[in-house]
Amino acid sequence: MIKRQPFSLRNTIFLRLLITFLFIMLPIILFGVYLYHWIVQTASEDISKTAVTQISFYLTDFEKEVERMKLLQYGVLEDEDLNDLTLTWNTMDAFRRTEKINSLRKRLYAIQNSSTYIKNVSAHIYPISKTISSANGPRELDSERYYEIRSVFGSRNNQMIEWNGGLFLSAAKQSGTNGNQPLFIIEVELDQYRLQEALGQFNTYAGSGTLLISEKSGVIVTSVPVEHLQLDMTTAVQQIRQTTIRNAGTITISGSRYYTAIASSDFLKMSIYRFIPEQMIKKPLDKFYMWAWLFVFVAVFIIAVYAFSTYKFIHKPLLTLVKSFRRMENGDLDVNIRHESKDEFGYLYGRFNQMVANLRSLIDQVYKQKIMTQRAELKQLQSQINPHFLYNSLFILNTMSKTGDIERIGQFTTQLGEYFQFVTRNASDDVLLKLEIHHARMYTEIQELRFSRRIEVQFDSLPQEIEQVSVPRLIVQPIIENAFEHSLEQMAHGGRIVIRFEIEKTEIHIVVEDNGENLTDMALQRIVSSLHNGDEETTGLVNIHRRMKITFGEYYGLRVCRGESGGLKVIICIPFKGVDVRE
Repeated sequence: MIKRQPFSLRNTIFLRLLITFLFIMLPIILFGVYLYHWIVQTASEDISKTAVTQISFYLTDFEKEVERMKLLQYGVLEDEDLNDLTLTWNTMDAFRRTEKINSLRKRLYAIQNSSTYIKNVSAHIYPISKTISSANGPRELDSERYYEIRSVFGSRNNQMIEWNGGLFLSAAKQSGTNGNQPLFIIEVELDQYRLQEALGQFNTYAGSGTLLISEKSGVIVTSVPVEHLQLDMTTAVQQIRQTTIRNAGTITISGSRYYTAIASSDFLKMSIYRFIPEQMIKKPLDKFYMWAWLFVFVAVFIIAVYAFSTYKFIHKPLLTLVKSFRRMENGDLDVNIRHESKDEFGYLYGRFNQMVANLRSLIDQVYKQKIMTQRAELKQLQSQINPHFLYNSLFILNTMSKTGDIERIGQFTTQLGEYFQFVTRNASDDVLLKLEIHHARMYTEIQELRFSRRIEVQFDSLPQEIEQVSVPRLIVQPIIENAFEHSLEQMAHGGRIVIRFEIEKTEIHIVVEDNGENLTDMALQRIVSSLHNGDEETTGLVNIHRRMKITFGEYYGLRVCRGESGGLKVIICIPFKGVDVRE
């Protein structure tokens, strides 16, 4: 009596196919999640890089503009009218003084008009206590302003002067006596309104703002009024100076997150900080976020449809076939199963019904009792081999799905389809040796997918003169399977299987040899004894040996010994041209 395992959903092909499909879909879903985060990150980085590039370019232009202003300042220091007013003021009459002042003012006015960033240009003449301005003309010298502006006297760097809320550039003419005040100072007052307008060009996002910050005193100019920035300026400046952000990054100010772009100038001792609200950058991605969720829902729907289709078109028909086999095993030969579709299951059902009909017919033929006894035994032995390979094949498919090897899954399923096509397409017990070897070679290629890194296979070509020899089905593949599963499966590397053909005068030898390391003398003797006595043994060698004897006679079958490489060597002996010349 055949001992069957109880039916369990976890042992079904349906569950394994479903798990396989989930493993296929999982990388796609994970790729979608990764793509979403990558797009968000890339968009943020692109915006940050663009912001840094824009303010860096502006700051570079501003440096050049300041340098040009300084050159104009130093050019005025040598102005003839200015020097005459300084040195000969007391000797001039009122007319000449007025003439010199107007001439100097015109030059100062020309400097003022040379740049939109200049608000006023003044010449502070200390010896005559006069200030001549391009905007306001001559007036009395403002001592406080004079001393503040001359604070950088003697330095020809381009550091700006911050005084009374304004920005200034200065250049001084040194007197001939050391320690005395400069003869005069040329002052350029920058227009902060124009600077604010220039910084405002960067406010392309709602709620964004730009700050011009001095390394010495803090914020100088903002792109918009402070109240519009929704920033605590004191907190913002402190956090900016404490942050480790180099060019761009994210910072939290007053509970709100901002993408911050930074550009600094060692020349001006100033930095520009540009703030962009984080939500303004992520807002254009909201639609993509919706499509990402739609992608997830579609993926789940596809999985559900696949599960339902697999259950309906594969699991249910296969379950019906299994139940019918069990009824037949229990002696019920009135089984008849129907399948409307003309697919593989339709073919299997038809073959099953035909098999049952043949069994009923053969049972009724008493005079063929002896032949039918041998045939029934042959069918039973063959049925013990086919499910064994099916389970191993599904195990390989399951392993590939777990490793995500999608390409080899496609190759494997194609080869597996050819394998089952060979098993099911012909109800005959005998096949041509050419087809049997092709089937064994297909099985070997399937196993090479599983053991490609550990086992090498040498499969010689079948000689043309023995291709048409008729042999029982499935006599070569189970022996190769035995070598894989029992001799070489545990080897970490260096496994080898050789399949070759030898033609004697009256015999054909199919040799299957491996280099397994676990074959002991006791184990070899046990195999020899099993073949001789006909004992049951799990590798299937006894089954093949008995089938060979039923088909060709007692002299033929399997011969085993230790091979030259130390592993098991199995020789399949077949009479040449299918005829036992010894009888």
